[in-house]
Amino acid sequence: MNLSDLKIIISGGAQGMGRHFALRLAEAGAQVAVGDVNEEGLAETAAAAVASGAKGKVFTRKLNVADEGDIGTFVNWAHEAMGGLNGLINNAGILRDGLLVKKDRETGAVKKLTKDQWDAVIGVNLTGATLLCRDVVAKMVESGIKPGVVVNISSVARHGNRGQSNYSAAKSALATNTKTWALEFAPFGIRCGAVAPGMIETPMTAGMNQKARDGLVAAIPVGRIGLPEDIWLGVKFVLECDYFNGRCIDIDGGLSM
Repeated sequence: MNLSDLKIIISGGAQGMGRHFALRLAEAGAQVAVGDVNEEGLAETAAAAVASGAKGKVFTRKLNVADEGDIGTFVNWAHEAMGGLNGLINNAGILRDGLLVKKDRETGAVKKLTKDQWDAVIGVNLTGATLLCRDVVAKMVESGIKPGVVVNISSVARHGNRGQSNYSAAKSALATNTKTWALEFAPFGIRCGAVAPGMIETPMTAGMNQKARDGLVAAIPVGRIGLPEDIWLGVKFVLECDYFNGRCIDIDGGLSM
């Protein structure tokens, strides 16, 4: 699929990788509908697209992927705003890290991952992503638009990561469902692929303490943290390669080897 032909939704596009994807797509001439709970960040994304002289157009609207009704409203709005819809980058995500069970070395007190921590991450990263994909694909099928493409942003945490029971569960499920959805959507001419980033330089990782950050970098064979552009190159491949379907690509500098 040519990038300039895309009329695509990006969730979580107010900052970080989502904003980078939106700007790259707009530069290529695509129409992009960007959603996020951060309305200030959305305005900054739209302004950045205008300032870059992008050939395409960026539309923005508040989107809470943890709210099923909000998802339906957003998809209908995006379809109308762009005059159609043939793509989705399922990027919205949150972290609520914590060990499932932790014992304090000094007091001996046992602390457990809370159900709220679990529900918040599963609600946004898996349930929200699933419902958004469902509604976008339903709109494509109803409109008879094809070809279409869905890109799920998973994570190398899908292989398992200490302190991320909730996040790993959500991202591994999203990677698995990429294959399921590719099989289900194929009769409609819609592909589904996934990209699993490793540690990437974003506002989400910027708050890490330096010791933890240095330890993670030391474990990356290429010796550096990834950039949003590194992940964009993978997303671009999935969007453009009409023979790629149902798979998840790890882009992590070799971290998960």
